[in-house]
Amino acid sequence: MIDQTHTGGCQCGAIRFRVTGKLDDASICHCRMCQKAFGAYYAPLVSTRGAKLEWTRGEPKRFASSNLVKRGFCPECGTPLTYEAPDGVAVAAGAFDHPEGHAPHIQYGVERKLPFVDGLHGLTARRTEEDLAAAGFLARIVSFQHPDHDTDAWPPR
Repeated sequence: MIDQTHTGGCQCGAIRFRVTGKLDDASICHCRMCQKAFGAYYAPLVSTRGAKLEWTRGEPKRFASSNLVKRGFCPECGTPLTYEAPDGVAVAAGAFDHPEGHAPHIQYGVERKLPFVDGLHGLTARRTEEDLAAAGFLARIVSFQHPDHDTDAWPPR
């Protein structure tokens, strides 16, 4: 097997990572700890078991969310980055430069799944540029988000 390389990082670019190896264990977790850690309805995670995770710029700050689990996040922008348990480290799926390559295969903690989650796909959907009421606001936005690829330095000079 030829090793695959997966890169990613936080929103501000203070932390970047590289995972070398096969990643095929993606999930979403509905437990209340994950909901709070991600500030979301569920946490999309990709296990790095069997692969090599390296921090290539900075390193997460960690919060012990229980006696067995630590959660890694960027101390600069707050981006959730890791779920670290005795059996390995999982990385937030959205932190990868190409999250589309990490579709979940299983759901955990479904006893805390919010009742409307299964119906999200049925909501009215529109593209950002179709929101005419926000057009003026959107035209003035200047993004400070790190690009979805490695850079020599960040922030840019």
